[in-house]
Amino acid sequence: MRELLIPFATGLTIFLFGLQLIRSGLETMAGRHLQSVLLRFTKTPLRSFMTGIVATGFLQSSSAVTVLTIGFVNAGLMDFSQTVGLILGTNIGTTVTTEILALKIEDFAVPMIVSGAVIWLLPWKRFAWIGVVIGGFGCIFLGMNVMQWLAIPLKEQGWMSWLLSRGDAVQTGLTAGILMTAVIQSSSATIAMAMGFFASGLISLPFAVAVVLGSNVGTCVTGLLAVIGANRAAKQVAVAHLLLNVGGMLLFAPFVSSFADWVAALSAHPATQVAHAQTLFNIICSLIMLPFTSAYARFITRLVPSRELRT
Repeated sequence: MRELLIPFATGLTIFLFGLQLIRSGLETMAGRHLQSVLLRFTKTPLRSFMTGIVATGFLQSSSAVTVLTIGFVNAGLMDFSQTVGLILGTNIGTTVTTEILALKIEDFAVPMIVSGAVIWLLPWKRFAWIGVVIGGFGCIFLGMNVMQWLAIPLKEQGWMSWLLSRGDAVQTGLTAGILMTAVIQSSSATIAMAMGFFASGLISLPFAVAVVLGSNVGTCVTGLLAVIGANRAAKQVAVAHLLLNVGGMLLFAPFVSSFADWVAALSAHPATQVAHAQTLFNIICSLIMLPFTSAYARFITRLVPSRELRT
């Protein structure tokens, strides 16, 4: 058990620490501009959509943008109707991290960490946070490498084979993606593990794609936790996010095998195939829903009314 827990805990900690470094560095460099952009450029569904893509790609976290949006809605600074396009955009923006991971530049992990630390220690404090971001990227590559060590004991002890023999690979992958992301609060970390396991031959591509679909639902847990004690408008944001991602998962679930064959034809590199699966899935789902953002917002408003109905 130790050969499983130690690399998992170590790799996950380094990976999440790297994401936090990137987020902190970019947020500090952006100052208050990010908040003003979210409030200013969300007046129409298309502008909200584009803003969600940019903001999430910048922060490297759809959960961070979703929680920030919930805070704005709860404070009355943003209407719920403005957030649907933003949510669709966050689903695409979050693929930036995965596509970067697929570039296979993990050999530069340690040099990036060292160079980031050197930049941070230089007397030119204007560039210090650039060093934090560079070091953060080094940490996520290093963490991903460490988590890949899990593949060896899992394969030798036959645990993954036993798990896959218990039921349908797609259903198991969906469940694993939802639960893992809900627990560790990072879809990027979950997908990074799926990329590593698939590259090691431990899981099949359909299983990895199913994990990607499930991780999109698991990431909604952060938003659901953020609306505890919030007003009804904030809860509408969390419910809208959840139903959009559950709907996308259910839409693609019956076609996982065919979808996996499609993304396999796009690249010969295993990690890139998984990254492309997430990107295409989120782009397709978001573009399908984009023309119906207003109607969807009205549906959520009826589902979660702004005021409690009197009995």
